Amino acid sequence: MTTVVPKGWTTSSVGDVFEILDSLRKPINADDRATRRGDVPYYGATGQAGWIDEFLFDEELILLGEDGAPFLDSNKPKAYVIRGKSWVNNHAHILRAPSSTPSSFWKHQLDIVAYKPFVSGTTRLKLPQGRMKQIPVLVPPCREQRRLAEALDSYLSRLDNAVSSLERVQAKLKAYRASVLKAAVEGRLVPTEASLARAAKLAYEPAEALLARMRKERRRRWEEAELGKLKAAKKAPKDDRWKAKCREPLALDTSKLPELPEGWVYTRIEPLIEVHEGMKTGPFGSLLKKHEHGKSGVPVLGIENIEPMRFVRGSKIHVTSEKARQLAAYAIAADDLLISRSGTVGEVCVVPNDIGEARFSTNVMRVRFLIGAPLPAFFSVLLNGSPFVRHQIRDQCKGTTRDFLNQRILSSLVFPLPPLEEQARMLTAVDEKLSVAGVLSEVCNISRIRTTRLRQSILKWAFEGKLVDQDPTDEPATKLLARIRAERAAVSPVRKTLGRRVREAA
Repeated sequence: MTTVVPKGWTTSSVGDVFEILDSLRKPINADDRATRRGDVPYYGATGQAGWIDEFLFDEELILLGEDGAPFLDSNKPKAYVIRGKSWVNNHAHILRAPSSTPSSFWKHQLDIVAYKPFVSGTTRLKLPQGRMKQIPVLVPPCREQRRLAEALDSYLSRLDNAVSSLERVQAKLKAYRASVLKAAVEGRLVPTEASLARAAKLAYEPAEALLARMRKERRRRWEEAELGKLKAAKKAPKDDRWKAKCREPLALDTSKLPELPEGWVYTRIEPLIEVHEGMKTGPFGSLLKKHEHGKSGVPVLGIENIEPMRFVRGSKIHVTSEKARQLAAYAIAADDLLISRSGTVGEVCVVPNDIGEARFSTNVMRVRFLIGAPLPAFFSVLLNGSPFVRHQIRDQCKGTTRDFLNQRILSSLVFPLPPLEEQARMLTAVDEKLSVAGVLSEVCNISRIRTTRLRQSILKWAFEGKLVDQDPTDEPATKLLARIRAERAAVSPVRKTLGRRVREAA
């Protein structure tokens, strides 16, 4: 709030201007309210919290949060005006504005107070009544207050309508993005490879053939790696019995699964990934201790680097080159799939080509496919956009205190897999459609920022005396303040409200 007092205005404090009716409020817990459901609004720190069958007040009042209000957020309201019958709990201060002055004027002024010197607490800030009374307020002439209240209500209501429209657009864009991803992973976004091949009278590789080819490649790499180990240990095999140690992916029963588009197939993730390094979770505390975290060196990526289908650059944690060598098994490479294991479980992104040297942390799972693009990007779309897959994740990741994804759960998930060429065309279409949605979303974000700045400017002008014209014939604010004090002095103790007598507690 400005420290310069406009001409004709004066200063005072909350305790000097308002009647404080906190002694009349009464909290009722949710269980008791459930047995007393009525048509009277029940108010708390930031707004209506329910309904009740009786009222404490029947007038226009200003409620200012006592605890739980966003005191340090300059863009959020801390006070609100109520009218008519009401019940107020002990999380909101109750202020009665001086007679003849508009409550909305005071509400707008209370929203822009710098509350930091007056609140206490750490996680849940509290505004004690004693400190609230000390909050300074500006007092303009009464008629100017009315002009200001009318102008502010008009300007800010229009801004609120604009923000609501932007929020509706954002919600529609979110729904559009979800529908694009859903259509993609259900084979409805682009023509299937089967239909294109049939129209052109050409052959194509169905997903089943792709899967068989990848199974074969997976075994070949396993045999190559195992043979290398045996030779290194000077245990060269005399026959092929050692090959039986390769664990083949289990057969999948698809009889009860939804029908897939032509050319698609159901699979688990295991046949598509490296045998030894295909799936790995980040190192735990025994391998990467907190005291080894540094501010420079090789970056360690966490769930903060993963957003839906977007890799977020930067890292707060780094390790030395020596420690990075010890954690070589947890290296990140281009086209790796990163999956969040906790927090927002199952969010996925693909590692970009220019990642450089990096490791990943305990709350991240890394998946490395046998082949690169487009398979990792398709699985990013699949894990983010398929209700079929997301339902499986939600059903299996329910932990005791929080959801958590592990290798066993990921290995058990069933995925629909289209042909490679179809994956590529699908990803191109997804990128095109989501890029348009992204541009529109950014326009909305910029507009939201502008409305916030305009709101702050309007309030600033209002309380600098620049929003409406000043009238030299207005009664001076000093006389208004003197009359307010006289009225306050005449009310001792706090006058009774118009509300009916509250039912005595049993």
